[in-house]
Amino acid sequence: MNTLTPIQHPAPAQSDLFGDSSNTHFSIDTSFRTATRFALDTHSWVEVVPGWMSGARLFFEQLRNSVSWLEHDRRMFNKVFREPRMTAVYQDLGDVSENGLLQAVRALSSHYGVAYDGLWMNLYRNGQDSTGWHRDHRSCQKLDCVVPVLTLGTTRRFLIKPIKGGKSMTFKPSSGDLVVMGGRSQQDWVHCVPKEPDIEEARISVNFMSSAQGVRDRQ
Repeated sequence: MNTLTPIQHPAPAQSDLFGDSSNTHFSIDTSFRTATRFALDTHSWVEVVPGWMSGARLFFEQLRNSVSWLEHDRRMFNKVFREPRMTAVYQDLGDVSENGLLQAVRALSSHYGVAYDGLWMNLYRNGQDSTGWHRDHRSCQKLDCVVPVLTLGTTRRFLIKPIKGGKSMTFKPSSGDLVVMGGRSQQDWVHCVPKEPDIEEARISVNFMSSAQGVRDRQ
């Protein structure tokens, strides 16, 4: 397994989740000054933006308590399985009551030039919750997509590997960090959040979706 180490957090964000940091003011770094881009291949990339959201500890608690999280069943191999996580979907941003999410949408749309108009959120209650290898193929039908994912809560591993097989790359986003998959990463690569049984704390991932990216390119 090939592990890529993102650049370090600014000092205030290091202790945002479980420390005694006084940095509780919510803000978003619209300059994306800490961003580092990793080339996956000649057509795909991942960008990591440490400490993109300040005040992430309180925002995590706010979302965990206010969002209507649901469990879902999935049929696989003629059997029904309960997904090992909880989810919430906002197809219409008019249904989003958290102003912090709307601020994030505006910042990301402006910076990446993509009109994000929906949200998919996962709540991993502890290290027993996970998601398997997959592409975001339903929301990303174009050959090139830009998919930002915000981490809130505890640090979990985020893996990505070529869809045809090969070594995986590992990222470890902390609370308030942004991981952005771009280029052909939704066509040629798959990603996952594996189980980590020793982790007791929760994590929320916020995936920013664009209906424009959900329309297949004309051939």
